[in-house]
Amino acid sequence: MATAERDYYELLGVERGAGDDAIKRAFRQLARELHPDVNDAPDAQERFRQVAEAYEVLSDPERRATYDRYGHAGLRGGGFQPTEFDLGNLSDVFAAFFGEGLFGGQTSRRETRGSDAGIAVEITLADAVTGVTREVSINVARACETCDGSGAAEGSAVGVCEQCGGAGRVRHVAQSVFGQVLRTGACPRCGGTGQYIETPCETCDGDGLVVAAKTHEVEIPAGIHDGQRIRIRGEGHAGPRGAEPGDLYVEIAVAPLEGVHREGDDLHTLADLTMTQAAAGATIEVATPEGPYEIEIDPGVQPGDVVRIRGRGMPSLERGRRGDLNVHIGVRVPRKLTPEQRLKVIALEEELGAEPYATEDGEGLFTRLRNVFR
Repeated sequence: MATAERDYYELLGVERGAGDDAIKRAFRQLARELHPDVNDAPDAQERFRQVAEAYEVLSDPERRATYDRYGHAGLRGGGFQPTEFDLGNLSDVFAAFFGEGLFGGQTSRRETRGSDAGIAVEITLADAVTGVTREVSINVARACETCDGSGAAEGSAVGVCEQCGGAGRVRHVAQSVFGQVLRTGACPRCGGTGQYIETPCETCDGDGLVVAAKTHEVEIPAGIHDGQRIRIRGEGHAGPRGAEPGDLYVEIAVAPLEGVHREGDDLHTLADLTMTQAAAGATIEVATPEGPYEIEIDPGVQPGDVVRIRGRGMPSLERGRRGDLNVHIGVRVPRKLTPEQRLKVIALEEELGAEPYATEDGEGLFTRLRNVFR
């Protein structure tokens, strides 16, 4: 495939850090330029396929994150297949992305798929470690059972709209400063359906759709990140007059855990040691999503050191392994000492001398600081 070796950001002409609006604007502009009504270049349709594939990836937060990290190979590994478009009518393809005609105006209801639906689900960080199933209920448009989605009352005739001839769209000539311009819009008589209903269904008022609650069991995978979305194809709002339904997007909100910070697949937490624990070593417990976790702190650990526990972080959605748990060391120094305790500390300091404070390379703390600030 041509796009396998081309950068998606390059195809759309945007920077890698571009926002959603910039990506959408870039695709709109390119789609207009590549429309066969204004571009008769032999490669126009192939170029449109390329930019459509790029937009399909970069407009989806999950796919974009995978592409940014692993490129085209990561998308193929995740089972991504570009949408195949019939480019005989690029206006229909453009409508599939933006829900409107390529050169303005409303798209025929008969040609438009149903709208996407969305719902948010909150889970704990512990749920994100193991994966979890959540039941969600959402109100979506469904085909009216009374009229079976036709919009017509029982016994009522459903005929072809005479004004648009069943096309759902009408054209008219408008005058502009550039002369006469041919415009296309939804038929005002049938609302873009291409059909005329003699007696509308009383249940749905002729729309053919009613709003009803629907429940789904959503499988939330281990390792999911806050803000990521799960798409359930075909479970959004039903399309008018039997058109393809939209998709349901379940946005995951991962509640923060006090004392634990997530960065990618790694976890970070703080171990606040006493001066004697840091000097002599200790067995301590640190917070993790799965509960307290016991670790061994070696004698002589320094403030700011990081103890890494491999494989105790978050599961990875892409690599199939867990990240690391990083324990950041803090050391507390006594603020108040009795005169007797202070003398003991001084005596210990005199007994130790400078040798225990030397680093492995022979430099002391202050020597290292001087080297940093030279």
